[in-house]
Amino acid sequence: MRRTRDWETETRIGNCSNRHQGGYKKVLTVCSAGMLRSPTIAWVLGQEPYGYNCRAAGFVTDYALVKVDDVLLTWADEVVCADFEHKLYVQDQFKRLGLDKPVVDLDLPDIYEYRDPELVKLIKERYDAYLNP
Repeated sequence: MRRTRDWETETRIGNCSNRHQGGYKKVLTVCSAGMLRSPTIAWVLGQEPYGYNCRAAGFVTDYALVKVDDVLLTWADEVVCADFEHKLYVQDQFKRLGLDKPVVDLDLPDIYEYRDPELVKLIKERYDAYLNP
């Protein structure tokens, strides 16, 4: 018998809070495809001085490698978006799910390659400005 998608989603959501996730801040990073900017953000925020537990995803379902979904949004303590369009999308999803979590917009143009040094520099500067207004 095939289980429903709802059952699978609920099971995955249940796994979001298991003790093996550790005590690190869980950060979902979001861009369009989840291939360049958000994985770079996740890489930066996963290192010192931040050391967060990060995942990267995209919101454009036609070409995102890993799609933003209810499970990732439930899992995250905070969502860091590459630009304002992504932030609006995440905020709409949070409303739909009844979630209230911080959503950060780093205002990063889609012109950089993965781990481009200039992109890394901007991520650090803008995330630090968010942490220390």
